[in-house]
Amino acid sequence: MPLLPSSLYGLARPFLFGFDPEHAHELTLDGLARTQNTPLACAYAAPRVDDPVTLAGLEFPNRVGLAAGLDKNARCIDAFAAMGFGFVEVGTVTPKAQPGNPKPRMFRLPQRDALINRLGFNNEGLDAFLANVQKARFRRNASAGKKAMLLGLNIGKNATTPIERAVDDYLACLDGVYARADYVTINISSPNTANLRTLQSDEALDALLGAIAERRHVLAERGGKRVPLFVKIAPDLDESQVAVIAATLQRHGMDGVIATNTTLARDAVAGLPHADEAGGLSGAPVREASNRVIAQLRAALGTGFPIIGVGGILSAADAKAKIAAGADVVQIYTGLIYRGPALVREAAQALLQSRSAA
Repeated sequence: MPLLPSSLYGLARPFLFGFDPEHAHELTLDGLARTQNTPLACAYAAPRVDDPVTLAGLEFPNRVGLAAGLDKNARCIDAFAAMGFGFVEVGTVTPKAQPGNPKPRMFRLPQRDALINRLGFNNEGLDAFLANVQKARFRRNASAGKKAMLLGLNIGKNATTPIERAVDDYLACLDGVYARADYVTINISSPNTANLRTLQSDEALDALLGAIAERRHVLAERGGKRVPLFVKIAPDLDESQVAVIAATLQRHGMDGVIATNTTLARDAVAGLPHADEAGGLSGAPVREASNRVIAQLRAALGTGFPIIGVGGILSAADAKAKIAAGADVVQIYTGLIYRGPALVREAAQALLQSRSAA
C-alpha cells in the first residue's frame, strides 16, 4: 500500500513492490504510524465522503471500510481515518502475543491483482493492542458537526490454544476490547490457524456464539453499553453451510456478518508464480466467490440483517457489485495495496452516486 495519492502512486508502487511483500507492508505501516497526526499525513489524507447509513444501531459515516488484517496491532488507526474511511477494522488480536507462521508468508500475484498470505494471526497480544487503540485520536480529531469514523476490533484465538478451548480465547479478547469498540468481529474464518475454520461447523459455531452472546449480555449489563457483534466467514462454503450459519447467527442474536475472508481455492491463479503457496488468497480472484456467499446470506437472512461485503474490491464498480449482491457496506484490503488510498474515495463516491440515482 502506498503512502501517496493515486497521482503519484505509479512512482511509489514499483519501489514498494521491489521489496518482499511483508517487508513492504511493515515499511508502510511504520511510515503511517510515524506520520499520522502530523502535517506529513497530507501525503495520503483525503476528505471523507459523507454517505451515512445506519446498521446494527451504528451510524456509519460512509459505506467504505478497511478490512481487518492490514493493521493487526492497531498502530495506524488515525492514518486510516485520514484517508476517508467510514469505518476501520483492526486486528485480528489474540490474548497472547504470537509470531505467526514462518517466513516467507506473503506472496504477490500481480498478474491477477492478488495476494496469498499465511501470516497466522501474528500480533503483539491483547495488552499492546488495547494500548494502541487507547492512543488513537480519531474521535477527538473528527471535524465539528461530523460523526467520527467507526472502529471495529477483530478477535481470534492463539495458535497454541487447543481448538476445544477456543472459546476461552474469544471470551478473553471480548472482555478486553468490549469497552473500546464500536463493534467487535469474531474471526472464525482465517485459513492460517490450524482447525480455526472448524468453528464454522454447526455444533462448534452454536457453542461458540452461545458463549459469546452470554458474555456480551454480562458486559452490557456491567457497562451500560451493548456493542454489536459481527462474525467473519469464509468464501469456501456451499449454500447449505451458508444457510446453517445464517440461522445460527440469528439464533444467538449476532448483529451482522462479514463476508468474506480469503479463499483456499486456486482455480483463478493456476499456473502463476506462487499460486501453489499455502495460505489464503485475496484480491480479484476471490471477488465472485465473495459475492456468491453475500447473495446466499441475503437470501437466507432476509432484508435488514447487516452484511459487510469484502473480497476483491479493486474499483468503484467492484464496490457497487458488492452492494448489488446484498451487502450494506464494504471493506477493502488488497485493493489498497494495488490501487492506493485513492480507491477509498473513488469507491465511496460511487456508492453515494448510486444511492442518489436509485
